[in-house]
Amino acid sequence: MPASLGDHRRRRAPFTTTTPTLVAHSPVCFLQVALFLVLSGASEQSSWSEWQVLQPEGPILVAEGDTLLLRCTVVGSCADDMIKWVKESSQDQQEIYNFKRGFFPGVTSAVQRTRERLDCDYSIYIHRVTKEHSGTYHCVRFAVSSEDLDTKLGEGTAVTVQGAGDPKPDLWIIQPQDLVEVTTGDTALLNCTVLGDGPPGPIRWFRGTGLSREAIYNFAGLSHPNVTAVRASDSDFSILLPDVSTKDAGTYYCVKFQRKSNRQYLSGQGSKLRVKGEAACLGQV
Repeated sequence: MPASLGDHRRRRAPFTTTTPTLVAHSPVCFLQVALFLVLSGASEQSSWSEWQVLQPEGPILVAEGDTLLLRCTVVGSCADDMIKWVKESSQDQQEIYNFKRGFFPGVTSAVQRTRERLDCDYSIYIHRVTKEHSGTYHCVRFAVSSEDLDTKLGEGTAVTVQGAGDPKPDLWIIQPQDLVEVTTGDTALLNCTVLGDGPPGPIRWFRGTGLSREAIYNFAGLSHPNVTAVRASDSDFSILLPDVSTKDAGTYYCVKFQRKSNRQYLSGQGSKLRVKGEAACLGQV
């Protein structure tokens, strides 16, 4: 592990103070609340085919003894009793976390960690990881009437745990901000530190995961015109998003690509950006 890794992990950007969600007592807000509840009820009755589970493919590198953040978002409906995490290794499959029941030492829901309800966010933390935590992790849904998986395992998120005695890795991507909160019109700073060189290829930023993810910034190519790089040092690959709106909310990933194969080589754990409107009835969820 690079000698300066610990220092970089401790440099977390300050977050704004989270305030309780307030519902204004006005006819407009009342109608919005009513519409929200109706749509929520309709969503709960949506068919399984409308569900989509999104998680980053990785690979993610984490130091032994650190906390691993595994991100997962479910699109289409939110049902805690139908989602769980499974770890796949060369030997077997192991249930890591079940949102319906069970006790899983060393593993917590990201919702518990942030003390707020992030609807459709089924990310988890694995604390004090060991070499045995290396493997591929799948965020999956299972049938309502049983614990059998309702879908085949996809690519999942590949995780490698770097031991204290292991050879120094050629590359390490550090995204120290799990959650960034800003208000509409502010400038959002998304931190990313890249230690080492790795294979030839650019560092890029994306919002979201999978085939539908949005390219945000390319340090060796075209980028969004309003997004700028910080570059305070050779290892700094942070970006600034000016004049943000609620449309900019999402999870942003700092990713290293391998130029020869044009494939993703290593990914950060992601930074979730929440944008709060100055006068919102329901707030950001």
